[in-house]
Amino acid sequence: MVNHSMQSSPRKSRRWLISLFVLLVVAVLCWKFWPAGAPHKAGAEKAAAGHTGRSGMMRPGFGGGTGPIPVRVAPAVTGDFPLYYKALGTVTALNTINVRSRVAGELVKIYFEEGQMVKAGDLLAEIDPRPYQNALLQAEGTLLQNQAQLKNAQVDVERYRGLFKEDSIAKQTLDTAEALVGQYLGTVKTNQAAVNDAKLNLDFTKIRAPIAGRVGLRQLDVGNLVAANDTTFLAVITQTQPISVAFTLPENSLETVLARYRSGAKLPAEAWDRGDTKLQATGVLQSLDNQIDVATGTLKFKARYENRDQSLFPNQFVNVHLLADTLKGVVLAPSAAIQFGNNGTFVYAMDGDKKVTIRQLKIGASDGNNTVVTEGLVAGDRVVLEGTDRLKEGSEVEVVNDSQDVPTTPTGHLQGKSAATAPDAAVTDKAKKGA
Repeated sequence: MVNHSMQSSPRKSRRWLISLFVLLVVAVLCWKFWPAGAPHKAGAEKAAAGHTGRSGMMRPGFGGGTGPIPVRVAPAVTGDFPLYYKALGTVTALNTINVRSRVAGELVKIYFEEGQMVKAGDLLAEIDPRPYQNALLQAEGTLLQNQAQLKNAQVDVERYRGLFKEDSIAKQTLDTAEALVGQYLGTVKTNQAAVNDAKLNLDFTKIRAPIAGRVGLRQLDVGNLVAANDTTFLAVITQTQPISVAFTLPENSLETVLARYRSGAKLPAEAWDRGDTKLQATGVLQSLDNQIDVATGTLKFKARYENRDQSLFPNQFVNVHLLADTLKGVVLAPSAAIQFGNNGTFVYAMDGDKKVTIRQLKIGASDGNNTVVTEGLVAGDRVVLEGTDRLKEGSEVEVVNDSQDVPTTPTGHLQGKSAATAPDAAVTDKAKKGA
């Protein structure tokens, strides 16, 4: 026991010395590499940041400091605001036809190319006509035979009528001859129907396009045996001129659209590509469904397009911009200036040239760039676009770039594409951006 204690004591001392040495090394390294004057350096960087932008270019006044807050402003204007409703739509062919043979036989000729545009009545394919030509000849022969018998019966009736007037034959004989004529008349009509049916079947051996449109891929080849109304069709024809686009709108957006539609107005409907970057076609609202879908709370609409350049393709997805109305002479403010707080929607408006004041607003539709202001601003009021983070009521500001110096169109019309939504949707969209 004594020896064990004596051995463990030097070990503890050695460990303590090693720990002390490590602490000293760490202290020396911290002292050597500690950034001298760090507070001064941080202060210098902060001061420099107040005079430079993100790219390092000088921007006087932005950043820290107790002077006026630099801001960018733009004026509210008066103009016409096109009220668009946006929806995802599907291009739908007005007519889609599965081309099938109406008679049985061997497919002997095909006259179309896959993807070809055809007109109504164009010859597409031909079934072997020989069996139907023979059937027609047989029906015509039977008709001729019974027509001859009818003619002979009619001659007999005329003869019997003369004899009956002379009281040379009994009335029963005349009646029997007249009944025979009626029988042959019915037979001839039946034979005529058989001839017409044979002609129709022979005509059906030539398969023609029932509508104008584009032919799809061929499903049958020459030499195939086909049956009447076979499940396998020859090809599909889709009508592409004109063409329609089906889309839906939520029920809270229907009031303006339905009022304009029922008044007889032709509402323009633009079809943009899937990325919503290229205008593909312009048409008009054509029809609407008779009930709202309770599962989605939407109403189905259809717009029609002439599609002369074939830019719309059946089953293609497009973005529909429906021009529901145009708001005339409304006050428009830049959407970037609109703020949202606990007390509602507001902007920082210039109060003179050096101060700002808070203006509570009531807003309408928005297209992302401009927002309709129904209350709180008048044309010419300057609102803060940039630099709102540090502003409050009565803050002193320095206008570093006033957008009112930039020329605008005299009429105040919005330029380019707009896609306005209902007021509720616009507020929701801005609130998400602010979050």
